[in-house]
Amino acid sequence: MLSLSHSLSHHHHFHYQTLLFSLQTSLPISRTRLLSFSGSPRSDRLLSLSLSRRPTFSMACDSGLSNGVVEAFSLGIADSDLDRFAEVANAVADASGFVLREYFRSKFEILDKEDFSPVTIADKTAEESMVSIILENFPSHAIFGEENGWRCREEEADYVWVLDPIDGTKSFITGKPVFGTLIALLHKGKPILGIIDQPVLRERWIGIRGRKTTLNGQQVSTRSCANLSQAYLYTTSPHLFSENAKEAFVRVRNKVKTPLYGCDCYAYALLASGYVDLVVESGLKPYDFLALIPVIEGAGGVITDWKGHQLHWEASPDSLATSFNVLAAGDKQIHQQALEALEWQ
Repeated sequence: MLSLSHSLSHHHHFHYQTLLFSLQTSLPISRTRLLSFSGSPRSDRLLSLSLSRRPTFSMACDSGLSNGVVEAFSLGIADSDLDRFAEVANAVADASGFVLREYFRSKFEILDKEDFSPVTIADKTAEESMVSIILENFPSHAIFGEENGWRCREEEADYVWVLDPIDGTKSFITGKPVFGTLIALLHKGKPILGIIDQPVLRERWIGIRGRKTTLNGQQVSTRSCANLSQAYLYTTSPHLFSENAKEAFVRVRNKVKTPLYGCDCYAYALLASGYVDLVVESGLKPYDFLALIPVIEGAGGVITDWKGHQLHWEASPDSLATSFNVLAAGDKQIHQQALEALEWQ
């Protein structure tokens, strides 16, 4: 396996340099940094274009969901701090997007990790760009990234950012624009902010605890579907499941109206926007699902494990990215019906 430094030195798009990065926002962000696309005029155009088209998002609380101020107070977080976290999270997503658009459908080396899952220079470079912005703005916060694990000056932290620069690397390397960047912020172990960003389509779902989920600044919600027989179901691929999990999935698949495949995190985004009713996945890591929780719940949906339990993972220097089975539904009734069909013990 070639080292990252070797891959970087031989890649024709990037010289990895950190530069001053201004986001042109009303809320000041301290010296955030981004990659310099040295020798690539196309990259400069992408940077300018992305800034001009950067999605906006609503900070307003929605009393129909819950009062954001009350919610924030119950968490011990000022509402203005949630706004600040969201602003920086947007900058983090912007940074990742600049990198991923540059690499998408270009030639790059594909390496295998220890678990034989693929990783590319795009995954690693995007994660570094995300980390640099978080550390510049919140140096006391911890970061747990898919590619590099735990980063923090201390052994523990109240705030932990959990990052997956490319959720759906197989889709990314095969040129299919349904991968996404996942960004979660945990406060004392609970996800309080989540982003699903599709940088090629320039779609960004933002979930903030106590507020309605938005897509590019517009509120979205799941749709009603009271009967499993009328549900549209997504999973990435049951071929990735264990035999027991595959059998459980088949029990659900046989009861739905239409099973669909191959969307990675984008399936959850479609569920939040009311286009899909059910997503069933097995073997997800914490960085694959923590960002989804505020997005799905803020849109009125339900997301649990296959037993109906709340998804929870403690991040620390010693934490292992263990596997979880995840069930998300737009309607509480079909969520319960899917749990019964799974019969997961």
